[in-house]
Amino acid sequence: MKMSKLFNAILLISFVYIFSSCETDFNPNAEYKDITVVYGLLNQNDSISYIKINKAFLGDQNAYVMAQYEDSSSYGNNLEVKVQEVGTNKVFIFDTTTIFNKESGIFYSPNQVIYKCVTYKQLIVGNEYKLTIRNKKTGKLITSSTQLISPFSIIFNGQTFNLPTSGKKVIEWKSAKYGKAYQFNLRFNYFDNGNPKYLDMIFPVSKSKDVYGGELMRVEFTSTYFFKTIQSNIPVIPGVVRNVGKIELKVSVAADEFSTYLDINAPSGSIVQVRPEYTNIANGIGIFSARYDNSVDNPCRLDLGSKTNDSLKYGQYTSQLGFQ
Repeated sequence: MKMSKLFNAILLISFVYIFSSCETDFNPNAEYKDITVVYGLLNQNDSISYIKINKAFLGDQNAYVMAQYEDSSSYGNNLEVKVQEVGTNKVFIFDTTTIFNKESGIFYSPNQVIYKCVTYKQLIVGNEYKLTIRNKKTGKLITSSTQLISPFSIIFNGQTFNLPTSGKKVIEWKSAKYGKAYQFNLRFNYFDNGNPKYLDMIFPVSKSKDVYGGELMRVEFTSTYFFKTIQSNIPVIPGVVRNVGKIELKVSVAADEFSTYLDINAPSGSIVQVRPEYTNIANGIGIFSARYDNSVDNPCRLDLGSKTNDSLKYGQYTSQLGFQ
């Protein structure tokens, strides 16, 4: 999901929460209350860290109309935003910046103010990070904190990726400290007449029992799934010459608070629409947590094994795709 879509989703979740209570609980003419909505995720591998901060709003117009006006939900330059490394003197000051390519939707576009700071190679695993937001006009303080997710490696022997002729392929790793939800992605890199392309095979989220790390995690899939996925997503083009690139094994991880936030705000099949509130923002609502993936610190990039490559070229599912 693009950054602008993620920000829109957070704002929409907060919007729905505030306005979905019973009509008897909602008074559009009530005294104005400043409700700060925060969305920020730290990742030690990001060169720049971003935090989205908005305000919920009330007014005498239709809320969907008000959402199209910047001053309804933006603080502009009225916030002082910083993240401190707890136990040290290191402080990261987040300055305002403007994104110019926000897609149109419920909230104003194409320009939106967000907060950013260069954190390249400065966030240290094992340390706690405290977010502080101060409203320069009112003095209001909003706070939260998070731990970074520790690095981990996928358990894999050898330099080639081979699929079994029968049974299931098993990929394993050990859970990371402070990590909770894990999503495995097998990226199949290939070339169309020399032009690089890729296909992501994204697997369901799995969760560790705790956040202490060291738990053996795994995904399983068959060779039939692998080849059928390629068949379904790469078109047959007469005359095209395709070559296989590296197979990348990636695991994206959400910290405990972020995992809980996603669970509570996931689409529901229930007719009961009232959801429990979850936030780890003091004096506001939203989420400040951490995420991580293994592809930067501990990349797992493999050549396709010769037998699996032969199956790709001559097998019943993919023989028409032009792989050499």
